[in-house]
Order: sequence, then C-alpha cells, then structure tokens
Amino acid sequence: MTAAELAAELEVSERTVYRDVVELSAAGVPVYASQGRTGGYHLVDGYRTRLTGLSRAEAEALFLAGLPGPAAEMGLGEPVRAARLKVLAALPPGLRDASSVAGQRFHLDAPGWFHDAETPPVLLALAQAVWQDRELTMVYRRRDEVTRVVAPYGLVLKNGTWYLVGQVGEELRSYRVDRIVSIEPTGATFARDPAFDLPSFWAQRAVEFVRQMLRETITIRLSPDGVRVLGFVAEAVAVREALDGAAEPDPDGWVRTRLPVESLEVAYSYMLRLGPEVEVLEPASLRSRLAAAAARTAELYR
Repeated sequence: MTAAELAAELEVSERTVYRDVVELSAAGVPVYASQGRTGGYHLVDGYRTRLTGLSRAEAEALFLAGLPGPAAEMGLGEPVRAARLKVLAALPPGLRDASSVAGQRFHLDAPGWFHDAETPPVLLALAQAVWQDRELTMVYRRRDEVTRVVAPYGLVLKNGTWYLVGQVGEELRSYRVDRIVSIEPTGATFARDPAFDLPSFWAQRAVEFVRQMLRETITIRLSPDGVRVLGFVAEAVAVREALDGAAEPDPDGWVRTRLPVESLEVAYSYMLRLGPEVEVLEPASLRSRLAAAAARTAELYR
C-alpha cells in the first residue's frame, strides 16, 4: 500500500505514516518500501507479531500503562479494553495473570481530593483532532471570549484538570480544556515539529507558569516543624526557593528566609495555616494582620 492509501485507511496524515514506518523498522518489524508505479510499503510475507521475551515484571508493568478513566474521557475506553485483551491473549500462559496481579496491587486515581472530575464537553472532539493532526478554530473563555486558530499538539491531565497544548502562529501555548467554549475543524491538517516532546514541554511550562504567579515576596522565620510542613502549604517552586535561600538555624532551630507568594492575601492564608510555627517579619502590613489574627485566636481560647 502507498503512504496515501495507508493514511486514508487509518485516517491519519501521510506524515504520520512516514514517521510510524520508520519507528516500526527501528523496532524490528520487517516493513520496507519499493519504488515504481506499483510500489509502496510492504510487510515481509508470513510475518506475525509475537509478544515473547517479556519478563513477569515487564508484563505486570504493561498493565499499569495509562489510566482507564482518562482514556474513556477521550473516547478511547473501548480501544484500551480491546488492546488489553489482545495483549493478554498473546502472553505466554505463565504470564496471563499479570493483569489481575497488577490491578489488585496498584490503582492510579488521577483527580485530586475535593475535585469534581467533570469531563469537558469538547474533550472527545479535541482528542480526535489531536490524534488526526487536524487544525481547529477555537473559542476560548478568559475575561472575555477570544477566537484562535490552533494546531492541537497534545492533551495533558493535571490533578484532574485537562489542558490542551497547541500551536498558535509560531508559539506553543497551553489552555484549560474546560474553558474552551467551542471548536470547529478548519478542514486543514498540520505538520508537527518532530523535535516536540510533550512531557518535557509540560514540565518546563508548569514551572514557568507557577513562577510567573509568584509576584510578591515575604520574609519569615520558621520553626523546625514549620520547615517540615511548609511544603504542604505553599507552591513547590516557592518552597524550594525559600529553603535553598534559608539562613543557618539559630540556637532554637528557627531559620530566616524569603518566601515567594502569589499575593499578600494568599500569603496571609498560608501563614494562618502554619500557625505558631512561623513568624512574619516583612512586610509590616502582613505582620500586623497576622498579629491581630493571633490575638483574636488567643481570645477565643482564653
């Protein structure tokens, strides 16, 4: 079959076919191309896949790959189930209990606590566009609604919230899927940057996003217990910066440091949660507010 025929049969772009053939060849699948009027891609006659050589640990890990819930939200529940059954059927008899062994020992629950994991209405159509490299016209809600033409590169599930990573013009951006009002295919496909790596992009963008939010800095003293629990209160990026820049502990074990925060209002809520394990030194307005809160608390428990 030619690349065009394969692309039509599989409902993908020809670029995807070219990329996948290279990856199949690298993985040891005997697929090759021939030139000429009757040319195209061929698979060596008689070739069949064989899932041999898997260790027990590898077989068990295979059934931990992916999350059934998010896969179903993207419309992939049935393909994932079918793929698991096919892999299970192809495993040697001694490894066919791998699915139940892994499933009874590990369960991955993606959404965070106190979070209603509602599936965004556009997620299914958006996932299909991501799979098929289809360009979209997207209406996105911020303070007002904006319209963008986007090349949807990938979807990320972060703490129960879906994000779209897409290219707008020459720039890669991220969007919350639950704020996408509508999407409409433009009828065009797009060519992916072969150097793009979704996990690496997301890790870098997540750090940058949090760091951009931290517009204020407060000076505090932390008790040993305060140092220990700070990570449960503030953003991880801010905590790392505060602990890396902390002064040497005083004779009582307290340390002085500067903590980046989103705002003084957010800082106030953080410091209340730390209670007597923190002392705010600067700014004076925040120190006074915490002192007043401490006085009111003391009066309640007097």
